Amino acid sequence: MKQLLLVLLLSVSITWLLGCSEKNIITGPELNANTNTTPPSAPPYQVGDDIPALAYIEHNETYNAESVIPPQCYTKTNGVNNPCYACHQTDRTDLNRPNQMADGNLQGDYEFSDLGVKNHWKNLFVDRTDLIKGISDKKILDWINQDNYSEFIKKQQANSQWLGEITPIKNLAYPEKAFNSQGFAKDGSGWVAFNYKPFPSTFWPTNGSTGDVMIRLPSAFREVKGVYNQDAYLANLSLVELALKGLETISTPPINEQRVGTDLNSDGKLTTINHITKQSNYVGDATAELAYQLYPEGTEFLHTVRYIGVDSNGAIFNAPRMKEVRYMKKHNFKSKQELGTSYYREAKEKSFENLPQTLYLGDQGINNSFGWTINGYIEDAQGKLRPQHKQELAFCNGCHKTVGSTYDQTFSFARKVTGKKGWGYIDLKSMTDVPNKGETDGEFLTYMTRVGGGDEFRQNQEMLMRWFNADGKLNTEKVKATRNLYELITPSPERALALNKAYLSIVKEQSYLFGRDATLVKAHNVLEQVNDSQQPLKPEHRYVWDMQLAWTE
Repeated sequence: MKQLLLVLLLSVSITWLLGCSEKNIITGPELNANTNTTPPSAPPYQVGDDIPALAYIEHNETYNAESVIPPQCYTKTNGVNNPCYACHQTDRTDLNRPNQMADGNLQGDYEFSDLGVKNHWKNLFVDRTDLIKGISDKKILDWINQDNYSEFIKKQQANSQWLGEITPIKNLAYPEKAFNSQGFAKDGSGWVAFNYKPFPSTFWPTNGSTGDVMIRLPSAFREVKGVYNQDAYLANLSLVELALKGLETISTPPINEQRVGTDLNSDGKLTTINHITKQSNYVGDATAELAYQLYPEGTEFLHTVRYIGVDSNGAIFNAPRMKEVRYMKKHNFKSKQELGTSYYREAKEKSFENLPQTLYLGDQGINNSFGWTINGYIEDAQGKLRPQHKQELAFCNGCHKTVGSTYDQTFSFARKVTGKKGWGYIDLKSMTDVPNKGETDGEFLTYMTRVGGGDEFRQNQEMLMRWFNADGKLNTEKVKATRNLYELITPSPERALALNKAYLSIVKEQSYLFGRDATLVKAHNVLEQVNDSQQPLKPEHRYVWDMQLAWTE
């Protein structure tokens, strides 16, 4: 009965978009009998038309009610290739862990709804070879080296009707101008950049994008008696790291305890310190208690997704132009028990085969129901950043809502280089392929071994040629010989330019509802339709994994 109801609802929705059928069109005498009746306009699309993504938005028709299932979840595992473990985890060893999703059973299992079994991310199956032929290297270099963030912020600030957040960071397009050596924004906005290991493998530059993440704590965490105090701010940032990672002590840049008014290293003195121990409460004007693996209320994150920069020497860097600006704010602190209620509600809705619900807040974005507000901006066809439509934003919940591997619904901060060395703008050359907690081999080496490629889809030919032997096995010794992450996960200049061009074609189409992955050719290791013939992932290829890393201080 539920399947029949879903089919009926979809039929009504599609009929509305495609227009009335012939038998419903008023003609002849019926029309003449009522002179006040206006003939219906011609339907914008007919059955069988290739409807563009923007048409769904224009007509307020939902294209993909299961957009929380990301493209990577349709990867063919062939029973042995497992990219799923990076998101879907069940670890029963930590009973205090607030993330209670326990979805490790989803590794390699396509447990989708009747609607979700169809892969709606059809941009994966587009060969963009011909689409990018007309884009010269000069044109794409000119494009990616433009700053589209500053104009976006000015437009927001000038819009008196805008009700969402405004997050200016002066010179953000050019990080070396925006942040000091410890990651603090030079404009005094309170944003702090941190150095973290990119999540495997969507956020590896070789797979399409560069990026960064900044954190900002509420003003009370930055002040003492109402006055900005960087020592107190550094202390609180370090305490957030201690709480989220479950640590007892970490290194810090120099902190003057006298300026904070608190003994932060528990030695009974107020001196200048370079290590901090866990406290019961945050310091300065902040009074909140530290909570295990949870951020304090009011924590903000800003994440820019950028094109792949290529300089005159062929070196890869974070380009000035941004594909997306993503924002999260913890508007409501939820305890472990309260989060348990949210997880239970999600599980209950899924058990009743309800489609995912997204709470849209207008200009403010969406509410993920776990205490976070999420907002996002993306390029329009002219390359100017615009607010994402609610259908485009719903995609965010696929990763920042009910995924078993996250820490308080986030990824990057748990992967920050621990302590002092982790404060500063992301720098791939400063990091090596350290293992995850509880493991011995490098994280990316392990990932490529388990996945059988350099990306989830196993179609990055450059990574296959660089790091894999002719028999398809990873050349582990060659991977271990790399000096840093830059050598391991950045593309050649030729591939970088091609990926930039491929994404630009998506921008011109405005086809984000169909997928944002900058693939060059049609994906072959991805299912277009899930059916019972899919080989299940073998038990020996399922893994328990912690995204935290075994950094050494």
